[in-house]
Amino acid sequence: MDTPPTARPAPPDTLPSIEQSEEFRQLRGSFRGFAFPVTAGFILWYLLYVLLSSYAPGFMATKLFGHINIALALGLLQFASTFAIAAWYAAYADRRLDPAATAIREQHTREAAE
Repeated sequence: MDTPPTARPAPPDTLPSIEQSEEFRQLRGSFRGFAFPVTAGFILWYLLYVLLSSYAPGFMATKLFGHINIALALGLLQFASTFAIAAWYAAYADRRLDPAATAIREQHTREAAE
């Protein structure tokens, strides 16, 4: 996300104090609490698709309707789930991560100006 035009990056000598602050640890924990499980779930979903394609071609060739089979439907769902996860992350970041990051940035910008 864009930083406000008046905000300046924290000076390099304040970065260790930012990384060691409790607020930053909570922010990093919130990010990891979202990103790691969602990433693991998506990788498992992708591997399921690959494994089914490799070891269950008869199942994947099952027609659902017309010329649409299970393989095509699951392949398209891979794209749909990718976009859904991106939208979910954007909403999560707007709600939980961005306000905390802005507060940390403003606090350390004020401290650096003093």
